[in-house]
Amino acid sequence: MNYTGVIIEESLDNLDVLKELTILSTEVEPVTERKRTPWVKQWTLHTVEIPEGKADQVANKISQDLDKVHSWYADYKNDEYHYIIYRGRIFKVDLSNPVLYRDAREYGISVGIPEYQVDFDQEW
Repeated sequence: MNYTGVIIEESLDNLDVLKELTILSTEVEPVTERKRTPWVKQWTLHTVEIPEGKADQVANKISQDLDKVHSWYADYKNDEYHYIIYRGRIFKVDLSNPVLYRDAREYGISVGIPEYQVDFDQEW
């Protein structure tokens, strides 16, 4: 089963990974104070599809390509797993045991991601 998720273009130092993915839709949102990213003017949100067989490979590529200066994350999921990707760190959460979100959430907060943005388990 393929994965779907959102990648914010401005979060990437290298955009090559986007060329490898199926982009289902793109939305552009102005940056607001709540987003806590004053160094960019907008977020370009690409909803993407990742083939199941490439999920690990894509996660590794995104983890290397996320902004080296600012803290960002990307994520994608299917009915079984949820990948939460930070620069240099990947969490693969088994959705049959969502308590595993705790580590991904705590890590995100520790690197400066706003708490409201890392409520991954609230999505389910």
